[in-house]
Parts: sequence; C-alpha cells; structure tokens
Amino acid sequence: MKHSFGARSQLRVGNRDYDYFQLSAVGDGDVDGLPYSLKILLENLLRHEDGVNVTRDDILALAHWDPGQQPTQEIAFTPSRVILQDFTGVPAVVDLAAMRDAMVQLGGDAAAINPLSPAELVIDHSVQVDRYGTADALAQNNAIEFDRNKERYAFLRWGQNAFDNFRVVPPNTGIVHQVNLEYLARVVFDVESGGGRLAYPDTLVGTDSHTTMVNGLGVLGWGVGGIEAEAAMLGQPVTMLIPQVVGFKLHGRLTEAATATDLVLTVTEMLRKTGVVGKFVEFYGDGLDHLPLADRATLGNMSPEFGSTCGIFPIDRETLRYLALSGRPEEQIHLVEAYAKAQGMWREPGQADARYSAVLELDLGTVEPSLAGPKRPQDRIPLRQAAASYGELSQPVLKARSGAAQPVQATTQMDGTTFPVSDGDVLIAAITSCTNTSNPAVMVGAGLLARNARAKGLATQPWVKTSLAPGSKVVTDYLRKCDLLDDLEALGFNIVGYGCTTCIGNSGPLREEIAAAVKDNDLLACSVLSGNRNFEGRIHALVQMNFLASPPLVVAYALAGNMAVDLYNDPLGTDTEGEPVYLRDIWPSSQEIHDLIRANIDSGMFQDSYAGVFAGDANWNSLQVPGGDIYEWAPDSTYVKHPPYFQGMTLEVDPVTDITGARVLALLGDSVTTDHISPAGSIAADSPAADYLRAQGVEQKDFNSYGSRRGNHEVMMRGTFANIRLRNQLAPGTEGGWTTHMPSGEQLSIYDASLRYQADGTPLVVIAGTEYGTGSSRDWAAKGTLLLGVKAVLAASYERIHRSNLIGMGVLPLQFMDGDDAGSLGLDGTEVFDITGLDEGRASTVTVTARREDTTRTFQVRVRIDTPKEREYFVNGGILHYVLRQLARG
Repeated sequence: MKHSFGARSQLRVGNRDYDYFQLSAVGDGDVDGLPYSLKILLENLLRHEDGVNVTRDDILALAHWDPGQQPTQEIAFTPSRVILQDFTGVPAVVDLAAMRDAMVQLGGDAAAINPLSPAELVIDHSVQVDRYGTADALAQNNAIEFDRNKERYAFLRWGQNAFDNFRVVPPNTGIVHQVNLEYLARVVFDVESGGGRLAYPDTLVGTDSHTTMVNGLGVLGWGVGGIEAEAAMLGQPVTMLIPQVVGFKLHGRLTEAATATDLVLTVTEMLRKTGVVGKFVEFYGDGLDHLPLADRATLGNMSPEFGSTCGIFPIDRETLRYLALSGRPEEQIHLVEAYAKAQGMWREPGQADARYSAVLELDLGTVEPSLAGPKRPQDRIPLRQAAASYGELSQPVLKARSGAAQPVQATTQMDGTTFPVSDGDVLIAAITSCTNTSNPAVMVGAGLLARNARAKGLATQPWVKTSLAPGSKVVTDYLRKCDLLDDLEALGFNIVGYGCTTCIGNSGPLREEIAAAVKDNDLLACSVLSGNRNFEGRIHALVQMNFLASPPLVVAYALAGNMAVDLYNDPLGTDTEGEPVYLRDIWPSSQEIHDLIRANIDSGMFQDSYAGVFAGDANWNSLQVPGGDIYEWAPDSTYVKHPPYFQGMTLEVDPVTDITGARVLALLGDSVTTDHISPAGSIAADSPAADYLRAQGVEQKDFNSYGSRRGNHEVMMRGTFANIRLRNQLAPGTEGGWTTHMPSGEQLSIYDASLRYQADGTPLVVIAGTEYGTGSSRDWAAKGTLLLGVKAVLAASYERIHRSNLIGMGVLPLQFMDGDDAGSLGLDGTEVFDITGLDEGRASTVTVTARREDTTRTFQVRVRIDTPKEREYFVNGGILHYVLRQLARG
C-alpha cells in the first residue's frame, strides 16, 4: 500500500490502542463538511491507496467533493464484507464452484477462487406459507422447507467447508437484514494488522437490494447483483462514480396515529418524485432525536424503493443504545463511539449541517397513516382515502373483465361454513418482511391491536390467509413476554416461519375453495402485507392488487376483509353487544406501546437468540454433505447444475464487434421490474420451466419456486421474462412470457422463440421504457437475458443494479437519448436492428439502424458503460471472466 498522506494514526480506547486512518490527514477543511457517507468512502480510499486501484488524485477528488457537480470521477470502493441470502447466495456459490473448475482448465490454482473478506449467508428466502393459522404451522413449514431444499442446503454446507471466510446462518433463524442489524453488523471493524489492531468503518455489499437496512445503524452498504458480490468476495473493488448526496432533513416527531411504516411510505413517495437513482441519501436534522434505531432501519431498508444507492444515518447516542440493547460487547460499543468522534462521524443535536447536492425536508408531525399500492411501493395512498382509491384503481380491471365496473360476489364453502367471496376481498394478510418485523413499535402495536380486537369479540374474515413471519426469534421472545402472541394467534396470525415469506413471493397456496372461487368468477383479489415489495405477479398469481401497510393495519384489514371498507368511517365489525367497532376504538396508544417495549425487551433476549446462530438444528446437521475443494456436480440434479458461462473460455479476450441483423425478443413498457424479467415465485404449470422439470421426473407438487431453483440455469433461462403479468407489446393481448417470432409471425413462448433465433444465428435485443430493471438485485435477470441470446438492451432509463448486472454478464446496456423512446421513434419491434460504432466498447454513443420493409430509421443512443472498469468487464465478456483471467495470469 502506498499511503501517501501519512494518515495512519493511533486511537486509545480504554486500555487498548488502535491504528486508524485519520481523515484530517488529507489536510484541508473541506473534509469537515463532507456528508457522513462520503467520510466513510474517503477513509476507505485512504486505507486502500496503492497508486493503481486507488490513487492520491482519487482521494483528493473525494476530499474536495463538489456537491453540485455531476458525477464524473471514478473511485474503487473496497467493502469490508459481503452478505448474501440463499436465493442469491446459491447461484453465487455455484458460480464460485464453476470458477474453480474453469481456473483449473486455464492452468491456475483452484484455491485462488476463495473469499478474501468475510462473507456471510443467511438462509431466509426458502420458507413458504404452506400451513397457516394453526399452532403447528411453524413446525410444518420448516419440515416442508427442508424436504424441498435438502440438495440446496447440502450444497451450501459444502461451500461453507470448501471456502475460507464463508459462514452460513442456517434456516429458521431470521431474515438476513434483521440478522445483520441485530448481530452481524460491526459498525467499526477491529482486526489484527502489523502486530497491532486496526479500526475502520464496517462497510459491505449484499446480494439483496435491502442490504441498505443496516444503513440505519450507520453502516455504509448497498445491494449489488450476485456476480458483483462474487467479484467483491474475490478481492475486486466495487467501481463507482463519486455520487451526489441528497440530504433529507427531519424535524419534529411522529404523531400518535403514525408509524415508521407510514413514515417510510411518505419518504419513498417524496424521493421517487425527486429522482435519486444512483445517488446517496443521508438523513439528518433534529428529528433524529426522536427517531429510534428501528425506525431508522425501516427507512434505510426502503432505499431501493427510493431508487437511491443507500439511505444512511450517522452514528449517535441512539446507535450506541441499540448496540447495547442488541447485546454487542461493551468494548465494541466504546470503540464505535471513540472512533466516530475521532473521525468527525459523530452526530450531536444542533450541529452544523454537512454540504449536500440537494436537500429535502419533512416535518415528522405531518406523516399520516398510509398504504402503498397496488403494484409499486412509491404509490402512497393516505389511509383516509384508501377505500375511494381502491374504487378508482379497480375500475379498469373490472371493466376489462366484463365491460362493466360492477363488482362480483360469489359464494364458497370452507370447513362447513358458507360465506361470500367478492371483488376487493383481502385474501392474504401477512405480517412479513425485514422492513417492519425488525421494528418493535409496529410489532407490539400489531399485538396490542389484536388484543383490543379480541377483547371486543372481533375475528378475521374466513377468506383471509393470515401469517406472521418474524425477522428473528427475538421478536417471538418479546411478543410472548409482552403477552401478545396469544392475541395474534387468536386472530390467525400464528408464526409460519422465520424468513421473507410473502414479501418475496413465498405466500404459498390459497385454500382450494378460495382459489376456485377466484378463478371461476375472475374475482379481483387483494393482499395487504407489511413488506417492501408489491410488484405485479410477485405476491401470488391469483392476487392482482397488493398493498403495503404497517403490521397494525395488516391486522385491521384482516378484520375488515375487503379493500372497499373505509377504515376511518366504516366499522370493522360488531362487539359482543352488537355495537359497531371502529379502528379508532382498538388502535393502541404510542405510550402503551413504548411502555411495553421498555418493560419487556432487553439485551439478554438478543444474546440468547444469537448464542448458537451458526449451529443449526437437527435437520441442518443431519444433511449429507459432499467433501473436497472441487464440487462434484450431479448430472441428474434439478437444483444445482454446472453453469455454461465459462465453456470454451481462454485467457485471450475476444474482440467486441458491432451487432448486426438483430431481432427484438421483447418490446416492453415503463417500470419493468426484475420480477418481471426473472420471477422468484411459483413455477406455472404451463410454463417452459415446468415442462423441463416434468421431463426430469419432477412432480408439480415439488416444483418449488424460481427463487429456489436459481442454482439451475436450465430452469432459470426458461423462466426469464416468464412473469405472469409481463406485457410484451410484440404479443398484444397476452400476459406472461409470450412473443411473436419474426419474420414468421408465429406466437411462441419467449424461451422457444429464443431457441429458434439462436439456432438461426440471429442476435437479439430487448427494448424497454423508463426504470428498466427496478426492484430486487436479481443477477438472474441479467444471466437469463444473456442465455436467451440477448446481446443488448435498449431502454429509456435503468435502475442502478440491473444496469450493472447486464454489464457484469457481457450484455450491452444502451439508453435512448433524452426525449426519445420506442414510441417517438416509431419502433414496433418488427424491425431488424444494426448497432454500429461500438469501437471495442469505448464509444459513448452508437448508431442504431432499424429496418422494416417500408422504412429505415437511424438514430443515436447512449452507451451506458459508465466507468473504465465497467468497460474492462464488458470487453472480457463479464465481470467473472475478467476476474478469472486476472487470477489465472497471476
């Protein structure tokens, strides 16, 4: 390391000395006014200065950051650790195992493929709500989960044994981001270095968009695709442009009726309207004095919904309070405080504001109860307008069904009881997701509302599938200690698992009787969940409208049973005396909530819960695990297969050439999510993926989900663009993975059309609108695109992670010039495309020629390869190919 600033200094904490890289060594006053998040980046550059990846000029560029300047300066950020969940973690480990094979083929050492920094994987995405509403639902779901996923879990245990610096948190422990917040996060690292101890900020990247939840603890990190995380694990820095930082100033405090969920939905709406894609968001102001750490984590969690890279809070007294509450060692807490103060990273009330690229402000007292939906987290609806908004939003759907907007009601029978099922019914009410289950205030609030409803004699409606999936076992402990778990269970909110469940699409099946009523009558079904994602087709195939809400409101809607109920003015039901009961009658006071929290949550709960966090239960420890440093691929496996990315790879790089004679595989609109591109939920029985599984002898009951099959490229490439709500304008009148093959005009599945095009040697492109790839950091959205033969994507704008993932797989991201899109250019997808002027990936713009029989149109588009390092990845055919060549060459 070069360290030209002489920044290495000593810090004494208690009776121990630590080395650290002092920011003030850069030597000017500009550093003092930097936002908190950029101070962390600056320290990272100081510590990793080597004259190659990080230069003195890089450090000075960040130290002299101009908040008004558009990002142009590339830097190399080296995260301290990587965190993964199992849906994204399994394909990451598959890739690493395949890279070991490829390394041997290239004449290198397989052991070079090994995490160089801590990598921790939490298995939390595989549990489904197959059983609910009973005392044994948790045990049954856990048993089903292990039966379905034994092969995946054994593979992960192989990875834990085969790779250094790789630890796995077994299933039935908690949600990755809550486990990270409550246990894994260090805030300040403390490692051996040069015979002493070195202290530096905890930073990370994660293979899940909501890695940003830990921003609430003052830890800088964000979600990346699995392929980028793999590179980080192998020692590659994350290249990025020095970002703009948007300051979000908070004043006052939340009112009696408002929750952290309502706050985050309000902030999401504000920031989406502002436009913060690719930017950091930093919360500050005296409103933080009244914002508990759990509320901060809720805000940080939703950064992907803002569109920002992160949504971070500085370190202050509340940070230390939470570290103590969650059972962190006392010496660690002292180090965090001393380090933050020494580096100017400590927040005190009333301190001077940092410099920001832009500032938004919010009075917390103006936040009101809200929902968001029916298909985007940023579409906030005040609760007082929810019934009316549902009525307006449902009109187009109802009219499309019958030409009239009149709601339909059917009758069904279940467990000997006959009852109506109607348009607008809430069929799923789920307290789920890291966003809210980490927050004691909303969880205790939900429990108190359930207690009050139960005391009034209210019950959930029989058509509602209820579930409670805590983010950690600590939540169960304090709900039980508060004597609230019984009340939730009495309303059907029994614990179904410790994992993402409904929020990731693992809502499980509806009762057959309910499902039949929906399908037979084409009913407009709804869900309400305390999650962060409600994209089309994500929650359940039969549920078209999905609303995000706080846990107490999830319980309230389970009682009401239909989105047309006005929770402000309509009763939820009647009490034992026949009198109407309104939401205001059972809504708990904030004082009652906070009194219960203070009396019943302590550090011992956290210490007990995490004492054996890596140990696992009998199911985990009884798995048959293969050995060896090289994985023995099972040819008949339908979960873990050797991926094709490195077949025929050599140390030489193939030249980048223009794309000629390309056809359009899909012509898509705005806000196409990674769920649209690569769904995580159930595998439809009539899909190409289902056909493949049946051909392998897998019965439909054992299909599991796309998310669980991400270690098998054969399933995943067939599932690409297979979301049941995808609307491809090349196949008008259809929903799902359909396209029209050109020039035959035959309507085929996207997968089958891809095979035909590839057999003919025809390259493919995808055309899309704004915000292409919004949502989860899903590497398979890029991997599947590549395997379908797509060479380039042309969109009006991209979400950050998906653009990066496309480059990471060697797919060219192109962007229409401002004001252009497919419609304005008269493109209908039947054209033949030539993309010329790539100049080995160096060009900032290229020429597109679109030819039809009747016309030829030529236009310029931007090449969205934004940094020199991204260009290296692209010309190598992807980031993993680049890393392999670097390691093989020594």
